[in-house]
Amino acid sequence: MNNIKFEVQHFTLCDGWINTWHEYDDDNDEVPMIFDTFGEALLELDNFLADEIKAYNMGDIESPYGRDEFRIVEIKTSEGDTCPKFEPAQEE
Repeated sequence: MNNIKFEVQHFTLCDGWINTWHEYDDDNDEVPMIFDTFGEALLELDNFLADEIKAYNMGDIESPYGRDEFRIVEIKTSEGDTCPKFEPAQEE
């Protein structure tokens, strides 16, 4: 049985569209970030892009990423595959 999940993909020159976002599981192993809903993936992307604008405005980065460099795609996972529980980023 397949489960529908979502991931944020970034366009890279070498590999095209790939999931470059990772987090750590309970065993401290790096795993790709995968979201249960489109809304969760969109929220995480929106928060990331807002942080990019803040960093740009503060002079911490030369230019922020643009929304057109990212997409949210539906992926299928096999039964038994797990992903870490999504926890929205906290506002500062």
